[in-house]
Amino acid sequence: MTKRDNDTHAAGAYYDDFSVTYEHGRDMGYHRMLDDLEIDIVAPYARDADVLEIGVGTGLILGRLAPAANSVCGVDVSRGMLAAARARGLRAVLGSATALPFKDESFDVVCSFKVLAHVPDIGRALAEIARVTRPGGHMVLEFYNPWSLRYLAKLAAGPQPIGEGRTEADMYTRWDSPNVIPRLLPAGVELLDVRGVRVLTPAAAALRLPGVGKALAFGERLAASSRLRYFGGFLVALLHRKA
Repeated sequence: MTKRDNDTHAAGAYYDDFSVTYEHGRDMGYHRMLDDLEIDIVAPYARDADVLEIGVGTGLILGRLAPAANSVCGVDVSRGMLAAARARGLRAVLGSATALPFKDESFDVVCSFKVLAHVPDIGRALAEIARVTRPGGHMVLEFYNPWSLRYLAKLAAGPQPIGEGRTEADMYTRWDSPNVIPRLLPAGVELLDVRGVRVLTPAAAALRLPGVGKALAFGERLAASSRLRYFGGFLVALLHRKA
């Protein structure tokens, strides 16, 4: 078994365990705000398009994109996550970001949220994403940003519990700053712009404070495309595959 296979197997086991509790509390507060912000970014590209989500998880985002898309498909390394996505009626297949089980130029739009930060061979993953994107198509890809309040909060808090008997330390995590992302891109892919997600929120718990949650959510919508976007805890790169 190669190192890449070992990494994929470890990630699959990690998210299989996480899949049991993954959706607990994700329909409200902090997690709902992140989903809403990410959907706002990708939805204009997904309309009437063939869409692939890498790291589909339980299908929370793809399920909301599906009504306006021409077709949707998800891929994930976790069988547990895939079972939940399929229960939503979504097409979802087993596969890795570094070895996508699709033919060249299969999709108009490829999106991925909170996944690429956990892929050691990021160059291979980005090349695969470009391969399955049609010429003229778009990629909406999220990275973890070290120029952010979220990064500082993570350093201060240390690894947090994830699922039964696991913590964030069990999963490889990379942090790519805005000036690094353009250098990661394969030939034929251009960076159009970036959006910032979780620019202002210092910690997830802030969304639970009386009177603060709504104000923060409103501010985050404004900040996502403002000059402050480069300091988002999650940096969403809007990419184009040249024709």
